[in-house]
Amino acid sequence: MARDPYLELGVSRGASHDEIRKAFRKLAKQHHPDTNPGNKAAEDRFKVVSAAFDILGDAEKRKKFDAGEIDADGREVMRGYGGGGGGGGGPWNQSRNAESMEGADLGDLFSEILGRRGGGGGGFGGFSQRGADVRAKLEIDLEDTIHGAKKRIAFSDGRTIDVSIPKGAEEGQTLRLKGQGSPGRSGPGDAFIELVVRPHAIFRREGEALVMDLLVSIPDAVLGGKIEARTPDGAVTLTVPKGANSGQSLRLKGRGLSDPRGKRGDLLARIVLMLPEKPDAELEAFAERWRKERPYTPKKK
Repeated sequence: MARDPYLELGVSRGASHDEIRKAFRKLAKQHHPDTNPGNKAAEDRFKVVSAAFDILGDAEKRKKFDAGEIDADGREVMRGYGGGGGGGGGPWNQSRNAESMEGADLGDLFSEILGRRGGGGGGFGGFSQRGADVRAKLEIDLEDTIHGAKKRIAFSDGRTIDVSIPKGAEEGQTLRLKGQGSPGRSGPGDAFIELVVRPHAIFRREGEALVMDLLVSIPDAVLGGKIEARTPDGAVTLTVPKGANSGQSLRLKGRGLSDPRGKRGDLLARIVLMLPEKPDAELEAFAERWRKERPYTPKKK
């Protein structure tokens, strides 16, 4: 059985709610497991003062404890069987009961103690209203953002969960998985998964467009031709128009990025003219004649 909660918090029976709250705040901060990692004694002490505040921080429970209706563990006391939990009832209850203690919430106070805001959870040593949220980063491929995917992620506590990547997912987007966080007395917290899109060897995102470089030989650029190109959906054959220049783009409809509704945008294949890797004597001779007979200065379009 727990000891007298007034003794555990070090306050008098006539203490106000603010005094009780202040005493608990000091003790909880001193003994919280986060500030005493691996210290079993501190963890046990934290649980004891939390249980004490669970009684005294609630107006109705404190009233029942002082009247001897519940014990220090919050259990009902059977009349006539000796159990008087706090026994100090009577006058204090009538004079202090007007002071409201409603709304005392361990989770909120815990957030206040450690300077946390809006975390939703907060591993409160077994006394939190809800388990702590967990956060992790998940690396995915560009194709996963286009077609959607399922990925498995492992947490440090040994748990693994499957994450559904939606179509249209973006770099830095955070997915919320309800109930996949740490366990708590009133249910688990949530898991927040931040997506990191790996750089792609071929495709890149420019605003809302998906872009790739299409390497074209000089003969195909001058005469036109057919070129095989990779897309997120597999290889396709593209027609390079006669007289193609670097910087021109060929549009592949419906082969680009997905929006959140799954609708595909276009893929832009940007032409890049490529000379042979090794010098070609015949090509060099042709270029020399061309430069002498038909000189021209390229102009930016």
